[in-house]
Amino acid sequence: MSTLNQVPRERTKIVPTLIMLLGAIYCLLPVAWVFVAASKAPDELFDSFTFAPGTGLLKNLGDLFSYDGGAYGMWALNSLLYAGVGGLLSTLVSASAGYALAKFEFRGGRIFFAAILAGLLIPGITLAVPQYLLLSDLQLAGTQWSVLLPSILSPFGIYLCRVYAASAIPAQMLEAARIDGAGEWRIFRSIVLPLMGPGMVTVFLLQFVGIWNNFLLPYIMLSDTRTFPLTVGLNSLLERGSGSPSLYTLAIIGAALAIIPLIALVLFLQRFWRLDLIAGGVKG
Repeated sequence: MSTLNQVPRERTKIVPTLIMLLGAIYCLLPVAWVFVAASKAPDELFDSFTFAPGTGLLKNLGDLFSYDGGAYGMWALNSLLYAGVGGLLSTLVSASAGYALAKFEFRGGRIFFAAILAGLLIPGITLAVPQYLLLSDLQLAGTQWSVLLPSILSPFGIYLCRVYAASAIPAQMLEAARIDGAGEWRIFRSIVLPLMGPGMVTVFLLQFVGIWNNFLLPYIMLSDTRTFPLTVGLNSLLERGSGSPSLYTLAIIGAALAIIPLIALVLFLQRFWRLDLIAGGVKG
């Protein structure tokens, strides 16, 4: 009987594994193509086997960083500015708002939280034009602020921090700190932020990746190529590639290089989640 029961259990494990494997292949196959195509010279891009490595990797790298006086490096720095500063500010705002919604009772708190949940349902493309008109009235459209400011407020980040703060911060600890004479700012800085560390890392990673990959907002807001992030800059290469096919290879290798910082960030930040899981296991 035990042998007969073991066979269905093994089958139930195989099916989810196969589904996850197919999903991984579906997601990673385009990434693999980008890295392979980045090594091909312009004449090899369309005339060779899709996943056959090319011979033009070094030349493509040189052409990419010398294109238009080093425009790719400038776009990369802009993306790092938008994603790094925007992700950091968004994480701090999300942590503050999430902590306040989770641990304080104030008039209109439920309405505010309901508005945040409603914001999760609104597509970003719906807000792009109103944001442009608003920032245009403030004389900020076309500047780097027009990309940074809208990225600071993240409804999902606030919701995630609210859920995390509700479960990770004991109310007794806050009350003990207040009895000892600690102010709210000191409590937030010395107690709340360390306890919310893993949740904040998650919010920062999601915001960094979202801003790094965002195309629509900077495409609408920016007109000066010196302020373009990588997404808009590479799109301009593709548009010019219709008249000069050699630019396609530059766009492809530029896209491949743009993926590397995201991979490095995930590998670097995953240790914080691992430490959190270990701490949870010790407490349990």
